[in-house]
Amino acid sequence: MASTYRNFLTSVPWLILCLEAVCMVLFFFLGFDISPLIPYPAFQDVNHMMVFGFGFFLTFLKRYGFSSTGFNLLIIAVGVQCSVLVEALLHFLIGGSSWFDDSLKRITQASVSMTSVVISTGVILGRANPLQLILMTVVEIIFFHISRCINTLYLEVPYSNSLMHVHLFGAYFGLAVSSQFPEPSPRAEKSSSTPKSDLFSMLGTLFLWVFWPSFNSVLFSNYRQTAIYNTYFALAVSAVTAFVLSVLTTKDGKFRMTDIHSAALAGGVAVGYAMGSIQHPWIAMILGLLASVIAILGSSCLQRCLNPALKIHDATGVHFTFGLPAVLGGLAHLLLVGIEGWINISRYINSSYLGSLVMTHLGAICQTISVALVTGFITGLILNLRPFKTTPVSKYFDDQFYWEFPHLAVGF
Repeated sequence: MASTYRNFLTSVPWLILCLEAVCMVLFFFLGFDISPLIPYPAFQDVNHMMVFGFGFFLTFLKRYGFSSTGFNLLIIAVGVQCSVLVEALLHFLIGGSSWFDDSLKRITQASVSMTSVVISTGVILGRANPLQLILMTVVEIIFFHISRCINTLYLEVPYSNSLMHVHLFGAYFGLAVSSQFPEPSPRAEKSSSTPKSDLFSMLGTLFLWVFWPSFNSVLFSNYRQTAIYNTYFALAVSAVTAFVLSVLTTKDGKFRMTDIHSAALAGGVAVGYAMGSIQHPWIAMILGLLASVIAILGSSCLQRCLNPALKIHDATGVHFTFGLPAVLGGLAHLLLVGIEGWINISRYINSSYLGSLVMTHLGAICQTISVALVTGFITGLILNLRPFKTTPVSKYFDDQFYWEFPHLAVGF
């Protein structure tokens, strides 16, 4: 098996080179305007969040640090290029004109879109080989943009708001893909963490926590300051609640790093989905509190009950860190839109418009989850076909299967 896999590894560089060649040819036909609509520091914050934040966030497995950070950089570098091309193609097909009005804005949107892929990667962390990750990146980016087009064209979701569906799509796409991978042994020693790996993972959480206000606000030019304000207070309340609940839910009354690692970010996810309808910081603070509660209760209940029943191994706890808080944000958005519409009901001809508005937003949530689950399930089936050389269960969560270690006998 080892020799066969080494031959497979030699094919991965050729796949990457072919993808790069295709991207270079297609970029030849694209044009960019250099007029900046998004300042470079805002793009830089998003880029730092993607590379440093998620890169370290996924390093909690004690024998998978090289792969977590290295493969994260690989899929981001490949995926951002694919995202720009896919969005350009879809825009051309629907008859758009002058789409490339700002090059920095397009790269920023592509980086934000790649969040869905990075979130999905967290579900199958340690079980997918590089070829599977690259194929999943390309397929997921395509279907994520198709889902966005459906939301914007037919359900009339604002363009910037539709990008905030990345958490919802990424979480449920990853869970559907994970259901098709063989489960590791529940007592697998390599799937555990160490204080050192937890510390590196917490470093990623800190990066994400710091840059999340920029992530939520970068594409909202009309109320960017309000988005930053609301996101920060949602994250603050989420982090405080995580510390409180961590103590209350442990038997010995001590803080648990895994709780802080996941729940501190839940508020940013929830408030990002409802960003377009939040007008007061106290609403964002309530969302941050509820999202943190859902994240911690989900980590203690869903991991033990729901995941084994569905045969899903959620390595990073993506479901309760990103999926459920995104659902909470979507429902909060429905509620806020309904309340605002009811207050201003006199402006409409009749109340049927309000009902159709709420149902449209509900349809966008259901459509995003449905497309993510169906396409993720099919993608998982494809990735586990024989030609893609599924990693054997005995080699899950192990850097030595992919990386060179000159000093294997010392400290690994």
